[in-house]
Amino acid sequence: MAHGKIYLFPSLLSPDTVEAVIPRRNIDLIKGVKYFVVEELRTARRFLKQCDRSIVIDELHFDVLNEHTPGQDVEAMLVPALEGHDIGVISEAGCPAVADPGADLVAAAQRKGIEVVPLVGPSSILLALMASGFNGQTWAFAGYLPHDTDSRGRALKEMQRRIERERQTQIFIETPYRNNKLIAELCQRLPGHMLLCVASDVTGPKESILTRPLSAWAKANYNYDKIPTIFLLYS
Repeated sequence: MAHGKIYLFPSLLSPDTVEAVIPRRNIDLIKGVKYFVVEELRTARRFLKQCDRSIVIDELHFDVLNEHTPGQDVEAMLVPALEGHDIGVISEAGCPAVADPGADLVAAAQRKGIEVVPLVGPSSILLALMASGFNGQTWAFAGYLPHDTDSRGRALKEMQRRIERERQTQIFIETPYRNNKLIAELCQRLPGHMLLCVASDVTGPKESILTRPLSAWAKANYNYDKIPTIFLLYS
């Protein structure tokens, strides 16, 4: 029996934007898939209904793969593909398997020789980088910065070193309710000439992508509280 395929379906970065950011091919494919591995069940169900209201959620099978999923459970999620069924992978937001637990499923699929099909869709990392004006030849995504003060300071100093010596753009995120505090902290800890791009509500109705020196951010009025935001540093 031929294996099914693993389809990586990018999901929304901002609600109610399916028509603007999800290609028709993705929607056509998603309508034919009955097995899904998702990061967050409620978000995935809502996304599927936004893709096509004719999709009957109760007819679908979902496995949840998040940061709490035991590693030994991941390969079992591939059983439908081994039995000939396609599997769709959906992240809570943006591209699955990029800074996302879905990468573990993809790695297991590659080990077993199951075809993995990445699909076009929104990526906050790439969209923010595109609009920042920063170096797109060499860049690094660091995810969340450490919470511990000393570790956080060391991480920022390492970013500064890579920017200055390697000309490498540094990209990272923060818990949305701490966005404003993070900007203030960057202004305090890093040189004022360093450039910070703040990309907020990317693809959404309140999208804002601004690049300024940290010295200008220190004097600016802004409020990114509780808004999904991605940060980029360069010089």
